[in-house]
Amino acid sequence: MHYTNPIISGFHPDPSICRLGDDYYLVTSTFEYYPGVPVFHSRDLVHWRQIGHCLTTVEQLPLENSWSSGGIFAPTLRYHNGWFYMVTTNVSGMGNFFVKTQHPEGPWSEPYLVAQSGIDPSLYFDEDGRVYFQSAMDGGQGNGIYQCEIDIATGEMLTGSVLIWTGTGGAHPEAPHLYRKNGWYYLMIAEGGTEYGHMETIARSRQPYGPYAACPHNPILSNRSTAISIQATGHADLVEAQDGSWWAVCLGIRPVSYPMGHHLGRESFLAPVTWTSEGWPVIGNGGHIEPVMDSPLLPEVRWPAKPVRDHFDDTRLGLDWTFLRNPAEGSWSLEERPGHLVLHGHEATLNEAAAPAFAGRRLSHFTANIAAELDYEPQHEGEEAGIAVYKNEKHHYELVIRSVSGRRAAVFRRTVGSLRVEHVEECPDGPVILRIKALPGSIEASVEAPDSGVIELGAGETHYLSTEISGGFTGVFVAMYATSVTGQGAPAAYDWFDYEPLDQPAV
Repeated sequence: MHYTNPIISGFHPDPSICRLGDDYYLVTSTFEYYPGVPVFHSRDLVHWRQIGHCLTTVEQLPLENSWSSGGIFAPTLRYHNGWFYMVTTNVSGMGNFFVKTQHPEGPWSEPYLVAQSGIDPSLYFDEDGRVYFQSAMDGGQGNGIYQCEIDIATGEMLTGSVLIWTGTGGAHPEAPHLYRKNGWYYLMIAEGGTEYGHMETIARSRQPYGPYAACPHNPILSNRSTAISIQATGHADLVEAQDGSWWAVCLGIRPVSYPMGHHLGRESFLAPVTWTSEGWPVIGNGGHIEPVMDSPLLPEVRWPAKPVRDHFDDTRLGLDWTFLRNPAEGSWSLEERPGHLVLHGHEATLNEAAAPAFAGRRLSHFTANIAAELDYEPQHEGEEAGIAVYKNEKHHYELVIRSVSGRRAAVFRRTVGSLRVEHVEECPDGPVILRIKALPGSIEASVEAPDSGVIELGAGETHYLSTEISGGFTGVFVAMYATSVTGQGAPAAYDWFDYEPLDQPAV
């Protein structure tokens, strides 16, 4: 049996995993998106379903001051004595903190702040009851991994921060995780930056504070300088399965163009872990992760496929939907017009680091059909609604309905840095179907209007939405979106939204 990587596609970086009995739980980082830190569940390590979010309130996740690729950095998920703990960093405010719950689907507690600075925090619960907190920081002893002990009941630091390892010389030693096996403490980190030189390294000691001796065959994971279609692998976490096998989850990217570019974001991958006779781990096939690998020897559990169409018939939005920062009060509703998602555009647009009327989901496939039925009659110049294909405030495409010189128009706009191009076609009144065709190299836009057939509006290259061009740590979202220069735009009512993946699995 084989499985196909990634195990969670689209923008799902920095995965962290833990096991409780036969159940596995995984979290990923979310940066400026709300709610934060999705929680996934699996029984076989290959098939995952989202069951909730860790951060679902403004008190847990204030994003008002978050810049693009700010907000929530890499989380760590751990289970101890009946409680799940998720520790992370809000780099735009709060710093390091953890939340906890007895039910991973939520709700989770209010934040417990931890005074140690840095990013990518992790927790280790030792057998003697001590709780060790690690983070990557540039402290008084230099740049590397620092550790302290904390009171898990309060988050209070019980000791000072001590530098325990600087890594093997790669840039940006980060993403620490501490494990214990056969009397050894293993400290695994990422180095090389979350780019094409990314790698995973490890060291061990008989004591939690070291000294740590590096593995002689570091890096234990890296796809750098290979022809493998998966690149930038690193930021890994380990888990021991109930059958005694070991596995790693990590992030990686899948570039689709030349020059190399990836637009789906950093995704979550799985690989087996083997241990050498000297007691060192090796991830994947000789330190590499492949698109197709041998499956775990666990009972396969597949979850029901997600429906293509969301009819917005529920009282809550589905777990796929997220907002760009904390949504403005009154900017969206499922109750105003039952069976519709209604957006109220306000002054915020996609062109600034703000919180526009925006309800989006990750573009998780290279090829997909995306569509929505929109009932919207713009009243003034400067207000519009439609579908956005969004990377950040300087790189996004929009398919919108707006008023142009007093006439209703369909517009496809491409914003790439300081450059902006629009294709405008007159559009008759009444509900319309907005269509986006996602292809590996392009985004195609069209509108289907009553009595007018399909209006083709052009295409934009995915390369201009790639991280290599746009920068940052996130991936592309497709979103229902509205804005109004007056702050009181006409309601934009979406009757349904389709997301139909067309990628063919490798196995």
